[in-house]
Order: sequence, then C-alpha cells, then structure tokens
Amino acid sequence: MLPDGKLFQNSVGMQMVRIEPGTFEMGIGKTPLPPKVAPRPQFLQGDFDERPTHRVRISKPFLMGTCQVTNIQFEKYEPGHRKMRGKLNFSKDDDEAVVFVDWHEASGFLSWLSEREGLNYRLPTEAEWEYACRAGTTTHYHTGDTLPDAYLKNPRMSWYPDPERSKPTDVVPLHVGVTPPNQWGLHDMHGNVEEWCLDWYGPYTGGEQVDPVGYADGDFRVTRGGSHSTEVYYLRSSNRMGTLPEARSWLVGFRVVLGEDPAGNPLPPPPTGLNCRCVKQEKPSCAREGYDSKVPYFEGPRVYVKVPAGSNGPMFSEHNHDPALTACPNGDLLAIWYSCWEEAGREVCLLASRLRRGETEWDPASPFWDAPDRDDHAPALWFDGKNRIYQFVGLSAAATWGNTATVMRTSDDSGATWSRARIINPEHGTRHMPVESVFMTMEGFIVLPCDAVSGGRGGTAIHISGDGGRTWEDPGGKAAGIHAGIAQMGDGRLLALGRGDDIDGMMPMSVSSDMGRSWAYTASGFQPISSGQRLVLLRLKEGPLFFASFARGMPIEDRSGTSRNVSGLYGAISYDDGVTWPFRRLISDDGPGREVTMTDGIPFTLSASNAEPGGYLSVCQDSDGVINLISSRNHYSFNLAWLRERPPAPPGPE
Repeated sequence: MLPDGKLFQNSVGMQMVRIEPGTFEMGIGKTPLPPKVAPRPQFLQGDFDERPTHRVRISKPFLMGTCQVTNIQFEKYEPGHRKMRGKLNFSKDDDEAVVFVDWHEASGFLSWLSEREGLNYRLPTEAEWEYACRAGTTTHYHTGDTLPDAYLKNPRMSWYPDPERSKPTDVVPLHVGVTPPNQWGLHDMHGNVEEWCLDWYGPYTGGEQVDPVGYADGDFRVTRGGSHSTEVYYLRSSNRMGTLPEARSWLVGFRVVLGEDPAGNPLPPPPTGLNCRCVKQEKPSCAREGYDSKVPYFEGPRVYVKVPAGSNGPMFSEHNHDPALTACPNGDLLAIWYSCWEEAGREVCLLASRLRRGETEWDPASPFWDAPDRDDHAPALWFDGKNRIYQFVGLSAAATWGNTATVMRTSDDSGATWSRARIINPEHGTRHMPVESVFMTMEGFIVLPCDAVSGGRGGTAIHISGDGGRTWEDPGGKAAGIHAGIAQMGDGRLLALGRGDDIDGMMPMSVSSDMGRSWAYTASGFQPISSGQRLVLLRLKEGPLFFASFARGMPIEDRSGTSRNVSGLYGAISYDDGVTWPFRRLISDDGPGREVTMTDGIPFTLSASNAEPGGYLSVCQDSDGVINLISSRNHYSFNLAWLRERPPAPPGPE
C-alpha cells in the first residue's frame, strides 16, 4: 500500500510525490525538432529507437522521488561510497546527486530501503519515467520544445576526462532540486545526471501497452534524462539511453519509485541481425576447390560495407569506418565496423557483415552491437585458432572516444551467438580504445593493443591477459604512434609500427623486451601515414611477418626488371622479424586504370601503379592460408605466393 497524501518523506529524507495513473504517447511524436536542438540536420526527426510512437497506459499510482538520490542518502546504505565523492572532481557535497553507482548498486540500495521501511521501493520503468517526466506535456521537454538555460550544465560534446581535450567548464556541480520542477513537482528530469531505469533496452513495439517493462534480457539497462556535459538534443523527454549494468561514471545516478511492481510482461529478446542468422557450424574439412597455396592468388576489391543509402539508424549511410576482421571456425569471414554521422557522436554503433564460406559476395550490413547513445568506438576481433572469437570495443561514458572503458564479448559458434558483454577495463579514460591487432604470444598471453591517447600522436598501450581474457593487466608503457600494429618476434620481444610520432621523417618502430613495460624507438624503413590511414602487422602461419600500409611514390621492381614508383595500399613481407622487407607490392590486380570507391564511397583509380590511398586496415589469415585484408570499404584476398611474386609491368598508358 502507498502512503496517504500527495507528498511523502521517507526515513532517509527523500521527498516523494504521488503520480496518478493515466495514458500518454511514448516516443518522439510528430513535431520536428527545432534546428538549434538537433546536433545535425539528420536528427530533426529524433532517434530511430524512439519510434514507433505508441500509447501507454500507466494503470496504478506510484510515488517518485522529487529529486535524484544524493550522496548523503545513498551513504546511509553504503558508507564506503564516501570515498567516491570528488572522483574526477564530481559530486563532493551531501546534497549532490550520487554518481559512480552501477545498476546493481542502485538496486541494492532500493532493496535495503524496502526492508528498512516495509515498503516496495524500486527503479522506475522506462515508461513510468517518461510519463512522469512529461507530466502531461507532448512537447520535446516538459518546458516546451526548447529547454531554458537554467537546465543546461556544460551542454556540449565533452571529452572529459581526456587531458588533451578537456576544459575547465567540464566539471559542474550536481546539487539536486536547483532547477524548476515540472508540472508534477519533479526536479532535474532534464540534465543533471542520467537515471537508471528498471528495463533492459530494446526496440519499441507498436500498439497500445499497459505498464510495459521492456525486455526479458539484454546487454544494456536503460538510462533516462540525459546529464550534464551532453548536447541538449539528448535531454529530450523521449530520448533513450543505456549502458552496461556494471558501468559507473560521473554522468549516471538514479531516482527512486515507491509502488507496486508493474504488471506488464517482459518482451522476448528481439531478432538478431543478419550476421548472426543461419550460421553453419561445420568446420571446413579441406581447402576451397581449386586453390593451391603454391600458386599466386589474388582477388579483389570486393565491397563488404553495404549500408542502404539514406540510412539514419540503426545503420548510418554517412560514415562507415574502423573495421575489424576475423576468420571464423566454420570458414566464414566476419567483419565489424562503426557506423555514424560523426565519429565523436553518441549515435556511433557497430555493424557487421559476413562472407559465408563458398560465397563470392558479402551479406548486406546489419546491426551488431550498440550501447544506446554511447560512442561505441574502435572494434577489434580475434580468433584463438580453436573455437572462440573475441570481440573488443571501447564503450564511451557519453560521446567522444576520450572517455572509453574496454568491453569484451566472446562467441563459441562462429558469431551466431555472443556472451553477455563485460567491461574488462572499467575506468573511463584513455589507454582503453582497442586497436585491431590482437594476437597470442608464444607463452600463451593475449595481447590487446589500445590507443594511449585520443589524438593523432602519443602512442599505443597494450593490455595482457594470461587467463583467456578473464583478467587483464596494463604494463604501463607505450609503443610509438597510435593505431599500432604489434606482433611478437622470434626471440619473444614485441615489435610495433604506428602512425604519428614519426622519427627522422619515417614511420616509428618500437621494440619491447619486457612485454610492454618499456619500449625502444627507432625509425623504420617505411613512409609515415596520417589521418584516415591505419596499418596492420601480422605473423603469418608460414612464418614471416606481413605488413600493409600506404605509400606515395614507393619504388618497386616489376618482372621486366624495371624500377618504378607506385602509390597507395601495399603489402610487405619480412623473414627476419622486421629487419628487412625484401618483398613489397601494391595491393592491386595490376590491371588498367579504373575508378573504384574507398571509405564512404570516395573514388580513386586502381591500376598497376595506384592502389587504395586511404582507409583503416584489418587483416586475418583463413584456414586455407589465404590472407584477407580489408580497408574501410573493400576486401582483398591473396596468398604468400602472390606477395613474393614480382608484379607485372603496367599493361599500357594509365
């Protein structure tokens, strides 16, 4: 039973207000957003996951905290949380919203409070939260279609706590109850901190609903309300956010509901993307028909990024970049990459495509993993050579890649299903953004490279696991250059080549003899690369190192014995752990010049002297020994015999 009266104050000093039953339209509605609210014109109609708009009936009254839970209130349950006050300079005072609490800790507080008072405290459902926030309004905010300045705290795309890009204004007070309440007496429903909700996140379904509770399972728990350090677009009443339930940050707190448990039934998990469907589990028993590893083989480019034009969520046609590639146990190739309108935006998500063994065309792109309104940045894939695929990605606390934690999932059925996502580097910050160069050392350690900085210079860190990914250690050093390709040398040392931090005008080369604690730097024999380009380094099954990067005017010798300059994407082979690279050639079919497209459909000329000029590379070697190399759009496949063979002379004038 609910306490009598409109207002109620509980035993820890929370003021609560009664919310009566009613109906409302949940979702974006039909009114376009004002241009000053939408961060980009494509978002004037709101986010894809706010549709379809549907009528919801809240059938029972409940009480809701007029303010978010504060430090002093939460610490009556967990005194140890006091040490979190002031972390990253946030939430120091008794009456500031408690932050750095995950979903489980918020739920634990509510269970403690329920037992203490003999009442049923819980988190609000997503529907209850939006109903209470709107307070009878149908506009984008309970204040109308714009949000007054009084509600705005650092309303921008923040890079905090990245030391290179943070600003003094990124740290703001989180005192509750300062902004005017909505029509039902609730403060801070737009901004201050995000609020955990009860629901697992998933797509909306149409039709009228009564007391909905979301999905029966998922990766992400819903958060609502937006927070400080967030563009005003994401503070709307209908906007949906979410993150992993064990995530903690300076952006997320919670609010209390008192009332009966909702009567709605959870929805079954939504359908998976095409990349997870009809995945065969048989491992290839022999090489592909007609393939001979001793005969030079080349095929490509084949487009693997196939996003329908005009896509505005859950896939985005504007920018598709930063891929990862793996050969699956069943012989398929699986590629993932991020898709967005802006690389630093909250809309950044992961898509995937599959090239099924025996097929010649990649499947159309489909959604792979998307923490709602979090920048899911820098994916990586790695196959352990047995049965398990590992997926890594940087999970932003908000927008940008300056505040990522590292997330890992695994699949034991060639990517048909995946384990629940798990945070392996829980602190949001730098040194946690994966690089697509994961490998296992001869001693059995998984090495996960991660950019150490958010900018174009400053190096690459590594994280090491000796127990199959259960625990991870950061040795503390940095290889020179970001996006570094890293491999192990025959004597156990680590070799890295990276972008930026150039030495004597050349790409930097780093060597570590203590598994990443320290590195020695020298100039490599390769041209440096720059924005929009990423190299790869891989130990081939046949023994040599394979390296791919980009060059302008690189001399090669063709079969006629003529030396000529070539430009664009090339591959190289070393048999002495990177001391010399005697075999180098363009990644091209060596045909007459023709127009091909690269990242986001940008055209370039492919010929015997010109190859793809840019893109982020990823590479793997399949069960046949074929080297599969992808850029940000195209797939090339070839073998070691082809790399060792001198290219033909150009077919004629290009």
